[in-house]
Amino acid sequence: MTDVSLLICTRNRSASLVATLASVAHAATCSPEVAVEVILVDNGSSDDTPTVLAAWRAAQSFPVRLIREDRPGLAAARNAGLAQARGRIIAMTDDDCVLHRDYFAALVRVFAEVQAPTVIGGRILLGDPRDLMVTVKLEDHPMIADPSGFPGGFVMGANLAFGAEVLAMVGPFDERFGAGARFIAAEDTDFLFRATGLGIPLRYDPRITVDHHHGRRDRREERRLLTGYSFGDGALYAKHLFRDARVIRAILRDIADLRRDLIDPVTTHAGIRRFYGFRLMHKARGLCAYWCRPRSHQAIAIDTVA
Repeated sequence: MTDVSLLICTRNRSASLVATLASVAHAATCSPEVAVEVILVDNGSSDDTPTVLAAWRAAQSFPVRLIREDRPGLAAARNAGLAQARGRIIAMTDDDCVLHRDYFAALVRVFAEVQAPTVIGGRILLGDPRDLMVTVKLEDHPMIADPSGFPGGFVMGANLAFGAEVLAMVGPFDERFGAGARFIAAEDTDFLFRATGLGIPLRYDPRITVDHHHGRRDRREERRLLTGYSFGDGALYAKHLFRDARVIRAILRDIADLRRDLIDPVTTHAGIRRFYGFRLMHKARGLCAYWCRPRSHQAIAIDTVA
């Protein structure tokens, strides 16, 4: 039986992909006791990504599945890959991440310690000190998310894993969310929100570690990134607003946080003044965009899963 199915989705990033794939092969070699399969989804690349993927697959001793998904969007690519996963643990990382050598052994060890269906996110370190301190998760101690709260930011899709039974319970990613889709971001948060709503625990464990080489060094890139995150979260609020009381609590907390711009301002994002107001403004934009979406987007099967 396959222990771990590792899913990596990519689009036109053949340069960074080489380091990612090399780290996957090294981690698999370092944990020969773990039965690994790797699922690589090319989300419509126009560069030499197909050649890179095919060459890497040919060099591996473990199973590698290559999938072409031309529908744009990270969620669509993930769903295409998840449909092919055969492992009892399903893990995912991004095409600009590098796995630590004990990644697979740590995954198996961490999941052996839990008895029920669980989602577990891992540590995400900054891969290049020249990059901005964004899209990282640095805590060095295990944590369990409050099931009554909003899971945004607690763990991230760049280092996320769950038992195969979780996917059967929660259902696929909502393809309206995430990079390349209408609502830009929050496809992972939506999945986590639905999972915790079903009573599935959400954990963070730093033993599962990757380095993120995201390459963002300009404050304008950081601002665009955080704008997209907030916009996606706002659309997610709208999706669940009338069916889950946790959304109302999250909105009220966002409003209460506005006073922190005056008494405890965020200083880690130098390009953004009044961070909590900035975040709430773009969440409001996302919420309105969801409600104003074209009628053709209003009857999507994913809504029956949430």
